[in-house]
Amino acid sequence: MAAGSPGPSNVAIMNTAMMHGRGPALALVAGVVTMSTCWGLIAATGVSTLLASNANALVVLKVGGGLYLLWLAWRTARSAATPDKPTKDAASRSPRALALYGWGVLMHLGNPKSVLAWVAILSLGLKPDAALGTVAVAYGGCVLLGVLIFPGHALLFSTAPMVRGYARARRWIESALAVFFAGAGIRLILSR
Repeated sequence: MAAGSPGPSNVAIMNTAMMHGRGPALALVAGVVTMSTCWGLIAATGVSTLLASNANALVVLKVGGGLYLLWLAWRTARSAATPDKPTKDAASRSPRALALYGWGVLMHLGNPKSVLAWVAILSLGLKPDAALGTVAVAYGGCVLLGVLIFPGHALLFSTAPMVRGYARARRWIESALAVFFAGAGIRLILSR
């Protein structure tokens, strides 16, 4: 549920798939999955407990993530304010795969929901004295779900009907995304 629930990463994957197509969305997915896997490893090894107990580290992560979401909101609002251009121009403006990969890593790095979801999942599913094999199976299962869910969004939202719908409602969708990113960023910065 954590990987599939609406959040900055899923929304960005869907938007990228509709705007730039399957390949760029999958590059973004690769970054998200990479960082999600890292957060999972951190949670599985118990380092997340140290992070959760260190208030300063959480504040830095929270404020940095919130500012990053506000920056995404500004970029998305700016894009929503631009008039529609012919489709062939949009394809030529598609970001590079490496930039999208980095964006996915940064977005998931600055999203405390990710690490807290991993901590919650592993702490609910595992006992404190769980064997290493049990931890590895739980971790691997969660990684597998992310590897299936995140690309699933990219594949679904890059289909022709979704792309056509996006083309018709691009400015409205990007305006809603800007509001979503701004709200998430502000909520993250102000959360306790």
